[in-house]
Amino acid sequence: MAVSEPDAAPHKRASMFLVPADAEGVEIVRDVPTMEDPSGGVGRFRAGGYGHAEIVYRDVRVGPEALLGESGQGFWLAQLRLGPGRIQHCMRWLGQSQRAFDMLCERAVSREAFGSALSEKQTVQNWVADSAAQILAARLMTLYAAWKIDREGARNARLEISLIKFSGAQAMYDVIDRALQVHGALGFSTDLPLESMYRNARAARIYDGADEVHRQSVARRILAGYDPVDVPTEHVPARRRAAQERFAALLDTVDL
Repeated sequence: MAVSEPDAAPHKRASMFLVPADAEGVEIVRDVPTMEDPSGGVGRFRAGGYGHAEIVYRDVRVGPEALLGESGQGFWLAQLRLGPGRIQHCMRWLGQSQRAFDMLCERAVSREAFGSALSEKQTVQNWVADSAAQILAARLMTLYAAWKIDREGARNARLEISLIKFSGAQAMYDVIDRALQVHGALGFSTDLPLESMYRNARAARIYDGADEVHRQSVARRILAGYDPVDVPTEHVPARRRAAQERFAALLDTVDL
């Protein structure tokens, strides 16, 4: 992305371009392994198998054929992908959450400690119940967000998308963390997929908008629907007076 319309509104200044990797001035400095997958395939654009790299553009020039869409549509094109992309993340996270939940429950009924199965311990029972509740809530929120996208478009479902983005990521993180904990040293090892799932879950709270950004966006949209007042709307004395004034004629006819 590059600024092509410096005098336009902030969201209409940038444009997207397709730049050949071998274009003059493009320097691929290094692959960047990540916490999500620090030991995947390494090579050009291949760190961790996810294609993260440090790239420097020095006076790179491209022709008009490299422009994606119209000039100034860079931000719009990015947002066009993010809405459906985020809901797709949430669907994958539900699968990861359910997989970790099954591992949690299997371990709870299989492992014994201090004379009884882990499934008999109140703490583990709480983990099972809390995980089930979070997964179901995330699943229903994802379905609702997808339903709204289908009917009103991603733009009109921004609130619901942001809600499920941060809450779904947190649910997955919590469930995987509990599953890892109940497996102890086995969960911490690479003999189970939990350690990899845990690292992926941590990344989910950052990419496509950090949790804090989505929370702020949700709060701003919700609070925009409220107006400041001098007296709280639910102030009981004020409501009582309003009711007495509204129904004064009826009250005059009633013997109290």
